[in-house]
Amino acid sequence: MKKVIVVLVISLAATVSAGAQVVLRVKISDLEKTIRDSRTPLVVNFWATFCQPCIEELPHFVSAIEKHTKDSVRLLLVSLDLEDAYPDHIRKFAEKRKWDVPIVWLDETNADYFCPRIDSTWTGSIPATLFVNNQTGYRKFYEQPLPAADFDAAVERLLSSGTSPEVRPY
Repeated sequence: MKKVIVVLVISLAATVSAGAQVVLRVKISDLEKTIRDSRTPLVVNFWATFCQPCIEELPHFVSAIEKHTKDSVRLLLVSLDLEDAYPDHIRKFAEKRKWDVPIVWLDETNADYFCPRIDSTWTGSIPATLFVNNQTGYRKFYEQPLPAADFDAAVERLLSSGTSPEVRPY
């Protein structure tokens, strides 16, 4: 079953069927594999339904990524909600907002364990967003809300040649 979940997460290009949002349960190792194996530019946002700054920024993220379909940019929303929100509350929350992007629930409770596996500087605050382009070696992590203009600029840097001074190796 775990292998099936990893394959589903990796196939971020798949669309949500018939308007029904699917929220998969993943472990940090599954998420790391998805990030590492992404063949297209990937934006991974860490959020929760109880996080007001998260809720405020996500509508722009979803619509901005839709504009970059030709660039194959993918958005993956990683819910850090408490276990009792999985899956129904998270699914209903996303459906109400008509978010048609992949959503996973991170089944981890120890932030001291999973945060540094995403970025060594992550203290655990949300929202947090990781931009990865494995084709160029670009990787940038933001532990803060991203206003629309900052998000758009970050996506442009993600798509650039990878020569930005913000590029850092894994």
